[in-house]
Amino acid sequence: MKSISVFNNKGGVGKTTLTFHLAHALASMGHRTLVLDLDPQCNISILALDQEYLHEIWREEDEFIDDYQAARDKLTEKQFKSMSMKPRSIHFILKPTEDGAAEPPDDAPPIEIAPGLHLIPGRLSMHMYEDKIASRWSEVYLGQPLALRTVNRVHELARRYAAAYDYEYVIIDTSPNLGAMNKVVISTTDSFLIPCMPDMFSLYGIRNIGAALGRWKQEFDTIHRLLSDDKRRQFPERFVKLLGYTIYNARKYSGKNKPWNLATAHYNYAMKIPPAIRTFIPRDVRSQISDAQLKMPIGETAVMHSHNTLPAMAQKYQVPMWEVPDQRLEAADMTTIIGNRRIYEDTKSHYVEFAKDLISRLKLV
Repeated sequence: MKSISVFNNKGGVGKTTLTFHLAHALASMGHRTLVLDLDPQCNISILALDQEYLHEIWREEDEFIDDYQAARDKLTEKQFKSMSMKPRSIHFILKPTEDGAAEPPDDAPPIEIAPGLHLIPGRLSMHMYEDKIASRWSEVYLGQPLALRTVNRVHELARRYAAAYDYEYVIIDTSPNLGAMNKVVISTTDSFLIPCMPDMFSLYGIRNIGAALGRWKQEFDTIHRLLSDDKRRQFPERFVKLLGYTIYNARKYSGKNKPWNLATAHYNYAMKIPPAIRTFIPRDVRSQISDAQLKMPIGETAVMHSHNTLPAMAQKYQVPMWEVPDQRLEAADMTTIIGNRRIYEDTKSHYVEFAKDLISRLKLV
């Protein structure tokens, strides 16, 4: 199993749309895939699931999020097992660690959103777990068991679910910040990629990510030196590796002799992304990427250009863009969607091309 986090310090770069469609593309290629929604905004859960169903999951968990042990004590073992063995949010699954309570004997099942593609949904309350990571961080250096468990729990869950469900890939959707949650999630995944808009904000985002990675690696290197061999084995053997970047939602230019078919302003910013990565992302985090790979976004131009209103329709019907024309469409949408069926369906080949390049880079990690 390979774990992949998708991250940019700046929001609004298409991170959730990219993650959702990449996961569907991998599954369509026969690669069993799990998505973990660790963004407290829960965008990928809202994109993938009926909102009433998601609300019902959250409603059943409310008392446990307030006080896990007290809520568990109100139920018989049979009642608790029935409740906990239905699909649950990632925060519910992490809550025993947050509260220092005993873990349930079995893991809650993920939700199948497509053949070979599963999701563990997010929850708006995930900031509570992030606060607990921050408050226990200093105790990690001392090898305190609960602190180690708190920091390593997401990494452990990814491995356990992969073993139980035979996943090849676990993709983690993250929030656009450099807080404690992303520190442990990104640092303990196998790899990460950076979706970028072709603008100055993405360049500053890369600068911020690079500075954070440098600090995080120093902290994790120190932890490795201080811990005993047994406790060190709870962590991954090495720090995360960068797979590369994407350019997303770029304005397409239909004239001749324009590299990547980008408008001039977008092309100029796109050309600044590889030098920014070389300058600001620590070399040992990107050491496996060749200069030739770094110059090109993952998938090259496959997913580079704006999808216009297609992602909005994908969200409305809660399927990848290429499946939208085959849904039971509302009358108001039917003419536009059916008239553009080929455009919708062609997005699948683009994301498959993107996924193939991503897999080739993962093999180097």
